[in-house]
Amino acid sequence: MTTKHWVFDTNILFSALINEHGIPARALQKARTKGRIVISSAVASEYTEVFNRPKFNKYIPIEIRTIFIENIMSRALFVNIKEVIRACRDPKDDMFLELAVASGASCIVTGDKALLELDPFRDIRILSAADFMTLF
Repeated sequence: MTTKHWVFDTNILFSALINEHGIPARALQKARTKGRIVISSAVASEYTEVFNRPKFNKYIPIEIRTIFIENIMSRALFVNIKEVIRACRDPKDDMFLELAVASGASCIVTGDKALLELDPFRDIRILSAADFMTLF
């Protein structure tokens, strides 16, 4: 049986941290149960940069954010990017498309409208956390 690979956008992971009982957190748990989260160096850098932003200190202490994102990355499958993709209207989001294509991901889970409007991208579903819960 082939392991399914999932790409999680930063916004979904942050939402999962903020509300451990919310749909993004449940989607993350489901993804971990049914397959593996994948990351690339660019996505790992994005996760680290966003989770370390001082503006989030009012929501969750930096120590908790650091432990959470380090746990995600340590359990993820690292994938080397093989192709540069320029398809999203927000160029910062192309890294998630590159990761999905390089890993053969089953799905990208995101709350980002610029990514969601591309669904499907090269036969890879791009879904909200709620749709991921329903379809996978």
